[in-house]
Amino acid sequence: MDSNTEHPQRAVVVGVDGSAAALAAVRLAAHEAARRGLDLRIVHAFIWPLMHVDVGASEAVPEGGLRHDAERLLAEAATAASATQPDVTVTTELVTGAPAAVLLAAARHAELLVLGDRGLGGFTGLLLGSVAVQVTAHSTTPVLVARGEEHAGGPIVVGVDDSPEGAAAIEAAFAAAERRHAELLAVRTWTYPAMATLYTPPVPADCTPVEDAERHLLAETVSTGAKLHTEVQVREQLVCGRPGRTLVQLSELAQLVVVGARGRGGFAGLLLGSVSQQALHHAACPVLVVPDPRTERTP
Repeated sequence: MDSNTEHPQRAVVVGVDGSAAALAAVRLAAHEAARRGLDLRIVHAFIWPLMHVDVGASEAVPEGGLRHDAERLLAEAATAASATQPDVTVTTELVTGAPAAVLLAAARHAELLVLGDRGLGGFTGLLLGSVAVQVTAHSTTPVLVARGEEHAGGPIVVGVDDSPEGAAAIEAAFAAAERRHAELLAVRTWTYPAMATLYTPPVPADCTPVEDAERHLLAETVSTGAKLHTEVQVREQLVCGRPGRTLVQLSELAQLVVVGARGRGGFAGLLLGSVSQQALHHAACPVLVVPDPRTERTP
């Protein structure tokens, strides 16, 4: 039935639409719920009543109807979740509304929102579904997008910068590594000073001072999380290159890539930073996008 719960218990929420990508998200969400000791809520946005379409069964086909189909796909998703993690409590919700709006509303009271990277009806040329783009850009709750595969034994990779979202991403990455008993690979990228200008003078012969300063910032940024999560093995990596491309390359062997929703140097009008967008579109493993912690959340 349609949900009318105003303040549901904190849980992991996953959106489904009957696609293969959504089922992959359900399995990923079930694992996350088990790791966090939380219930799993499976949500389907039922848009047809808004379009004044008859959603019930007809006399000729008593088992037909769009509502029946929606309930069936929710049941299939619940079965997949229970098969993945039998000990996780699973509930389903059929909510009338547009997908992005429904998922954003469900996420307000959730610990985590999980999405597939593509849904039904997507354009072949798009690397990321439109609902995933909208929800990830506007969510005040961390969003985990099911991409590629969780490479067993691989590290949790986190991009390190100086932004508030970057600090939140580092804490989320430490927590993920602790839950998964995985190594944390903290990556900071830098470029030669000349690369930041349009008309580049010759590259300085000695960039050691710049590199040393970047390495110090990396160590300093990670140190707080390391003190709080003493059981997590941390490896720091300083890379001369572009952050988005670096994270995508490292994702080929990672369990998870963690990024802030916005990073330093972003344009004010963008809701997702360029690094997070690159990771969401091209990563070879799931991507966790962590929003600005200063963003107001519904209590």
